[in-house]
Amino acid sequence: MSSDRSKDVTPPPLPAPLTVPVADSHTHLDMQSGTVEEGLAKAASVGVTTVVQVGCDVNGSRWAADTAAAHPSVHATVALHPNEAPRIVLGDPDGWSRHGERPAGGDAALDEALAEIDRLAALPHVKGVGETGLDHFRTGPEGIAAQERSFRAHIEIAKRHGKALVIHDRDAHDDVLRILKEEGAPERTVFHCYSGDAEMAGICAENGYFMSFAGNITFKNAQPLRDALAVAPRELVLVETDAPFLTPAPYRGRPNAPYLIPVTLRAMAAVKGLDEDTLAAAVSANTARAFDY
Repeated sequence: MSSDRSKDVTPPPLPAPLTVPVADSHTHLDMQSGTVEEGLAKAASVGVTTVVQVGCDVNGSRWAADTAAAHPSVHATVALHPNEAPRIVLGDPDGWSRHGERPAGGDAALDEALAEIDRLAALPHVKGVGETGLDHFRTGPEGIAAQERSFRAHIEIAKRHGKALVIHDRDAHDDVLRILKEEGAPERTVFHCYSGDAEMAGICAENGYFMSFAGNITFKNAQPLRDALAVAPRELVLVETDAPFLTPAPYRGRPNAPYLIPVTLRAMAAVKGLDEDTLAAAVSANTARAFDY
């Protein structure tokens, strides 16, 4: 989630349409204003013709699966977010998440939630398992064991069902890469909202991991991200919104949505030294390959 300071809730204007259609590889339609139909129509009007709707908890994953079943242009991923796993195990007295205050459920509650993710992952319109991974920013040391156990379970689920693995990696690069190596990564692995540096991009490239870039690539302080994108192989690059978060400049702090993908894609094309059609064609093919649709 972004640390945007301003509270302007006016939706940014429609960007000029892309001439080569692309997919938003990671979005949260359930957290955006307006109906799904409105969001999809607005996105399609600027050349964003496919979206990957990402689950972060059991209810959100069910919603993602149902939404993908109802809309041909939506593909679903299902998971317990890295910050969700410790809340299930240890409880959430502050009610920070969308569930409100929760008691500690222990390992049994995590097993039960993982079993439901496993069930959903088998559905044909569910194309990925994620977002899963590690988050050392929001979860303290007491939650690390639950996060790691959940992450390893998601890797196993993705491999068993032949689905893409979608990774949330916040302040946890070395540990994420270590666990992927220990468990053996699925055939298709996506680093959502890629946040590593150029050196890590080289490691991802060696392993064939996809790197999905979000609107924060446009932020002034994001030179390390731009350096990573510059070295990331064209055939492993995806684009995403992570909407409603991470709205690209110059609209930072306002609500994000899939229709803003062209803003980020154009910024990415400039970094890669490519024309936007060339990058859009590559990203479109890459996303279809990553999520097997």
